[in-house]
Amino acid sequence: MAYWVKIRYERNEYIVNFERVGAFCHEQNGRVTFWLPDSAIPIVINPKSNVEDYQKILEYIEQVSGLQFERAYWVRIYYERNEYVINLDYISSFCQEPNGRITFWLPDSSIPIIINPVSNPESYHKVIEYLQRVTGFFYPNEN
Repeated sequence: MAYWVKIRYERNEYIVNFERVGAFCHEQNGRVTFWLPDSAIPIVINPKSNVEDYQKILEYIEQVSGLQFERAYWVRIYYERNEYVINLDYISSFCQEPNGRITFWLPDSSIPIIINPVSNPESYHKVIEYLQRVTGFFYPNEN
């Protein structure tokens, strides 16, 4: 089922199906960024200048974060001082390095997320758990 929302950004109005958005980034300064599906265009919403749309996004994030159901596997990952809420089902490739780090790229974006098993064990475990559950592959470097 679609979750359509009207968002104002840079004097334009966008009508976006949030169910097609695979990741949101909640930055330290309070801004929320997401990337338009199939376009890689970032939409950055500032809570001070766009309170209404900011609330719409936060409500959606709260609704889906941590949910694990048939068509979505949303997780919160802390990376480079930002909080990402990512639907891992939208990630199409993962790379595990010899040192154990896992890299994947945000959907509709070229931003890599690099998870280190030592410095970010909680996020690392979430990704490993997802990969083992969905793909059946075992990662021997997991701590």
